[in-house]
Amino acid sequence: MRLDQFPPEMQSSIIPGIGGKYLYRCLGCGSLFGIEELLYTCPKCDSVLLIEDTEWERLKEVPGRIWRKIFDYRKMSNLPALGGIYLFHELIGSIIPLEDIIYLGEGHTPVIAANAAMKEWAGMGFCYKNDGQNPSASFKDRGMASAFSYLNYLINKRGVRDVLAICASTGDTSAAAALYASYLCGNVKSAVLLPAGKVTPQQLGQPLGSGARVIEIPGVFDDCMKVVEHLAENFSVALMNSKNAWRILGQESYSYEIAQGFDYEVGDLAVVAPIGNAGNITAIMAGFLKMYDLGIIDSLPSVIGVQSEHANPVYLYYLEAEESRRRFRPVTVRPSVAQAAMIGNPVSMPRVIKLVEQYRKLAGEDSARFVQVTEQEIMDSMLVANRNGHIACPQGGECLAGLRKAVAENLVDRNRTAVLDATAHALKFSGFQEKYFTDAFEPEFEIAPKKEMRNAPFSLSLPERVPNPASGPLGPEEFKKFVEYSASAIADILELKALG
Repeated sequence: MRLDQFPPEMQSSIIPGIGGKYLYRCLGCGSLFGIEELLYTCPKCDSVLLIEDTEWERLKEVPGRIWRKIFDYRKMSNLPALGGIYLFHELIGSIIPLEDIIYLGEGHTPVIAANAAMKEWAGMGFCYKNDGQNPSASFKDRGMASAFSYLNYLINKRGVRDVLAICASTGDTSAAAALYASYLCGNVKSAVLLPAGKVTPQQLGQPLGSGARVIEIPGVFDDCMKVVEHLAENFSVALMNSKNAWRILGQESYSYEIAQGFDYEVGDLAVVAPIGNAGNITAIMAGFLKMYDLGIIDSLPSVIGVQSEHANPVYLYYLEAEESRRRFRPVTVRPSVAQAAMIGNPVSMPRVIKLVEQYRKLAGEDSARFVQVTEQEIMDSMLVANRNGHIACPQGGECLAGLRKAVAENLVDRNRTAVLDATAHALKFSGFQEKYFTDAFEPEFEIAPKKEMRNAPFSLSLPERVPNPASGPLGPEEFKKFVEYSASAIADILELKALG
């Protein structure tokens, strides 16, 4: 839809202007720092940072109902820069000119309602938001669109060249970072550190295909992260993990899209998200808090964070009911099918603590809850979901398992509608499905396949009297015999009834 086709009173709002004043704020000591240089931790106390628009109050001059109209009308625009997460430009990066925005098709992923069987199985109504339908097939593209758009802005504004974007990853972050870096051609190169043997072949192939330098190192993600942090502190690189506060800004778009998709009526929702490095659940809460502050939504949904018992530091932290007695302790992770969440020392934990406190202050103690699930429950839930029309990854299975646990423990109102985060596409994790079907999981995963959940192809064998096309070209009569025998055998296998 062209600009001149919008209602006259809305035309001036469709194309966002440049505004605001963005600074890094330290969550530890509260210090403020300029954004002219990329910072990942506080130079004074080494705590993590959030990006703050210090002129945020100007946005309140526009009533919430008008913001809703602006965002809804923008969704009809054909301007590429507004096609993705920057539809919400004022909430994500209002200092970035539209010409610097990198848009590769990210955002606005579909929300798919569960069928009747799935609702009964889960214990309440829910839907999946399929973030695996982002360009690199995971939710990480939201944060990368923001981080690389800002990086592109710095390149164009300051003439920076030969930037190396680097990250540690369990798969999805590396795929997204490599993809967005490759779009910026020669100005940005990418390198990724992966834990050797801990990434699926599909996830390994993505950064390689995008031209990234891929380095596998011993250990798990937490070990890779420490190496990358050391590189970022001592060398000229652009860190693209969730310590990069621009990543968190982009991931807030998940909340904005949920609000828009439910006509900004979110008070009866329960948003369920897996917790890995804790950037995603941080962004989800921050996004809803921003919309609430501007009056775009008039209530907050409940938020449920889920962790596997094999990687559960956030769950253990909130297991202590008394706030003054809580102490964060990293854990040593064990193998998990929810690889993206297999993190024992999440870098965004300070953000989680801060935002949970803000969220609960506004919406009540029950508004942000945390549950723990088993590896068995994760895999079973993923397979059940995908047998009922979804494309959930193990993290999506983790969310469904977490919802069932929350229902069983009366941690969620069953009259709500749950929105589950399928963070990546199921095809990225087809190897885990194969292991389940063939009973090939290593003992440390603690997963025993259920007979009714397993599946395998049936190989049709032909007797010697039936012509076989695998042996060479068949004549018309021979091919007819092959077709008739094969069709009859398959009809028996499928218990088909003949016509007439």
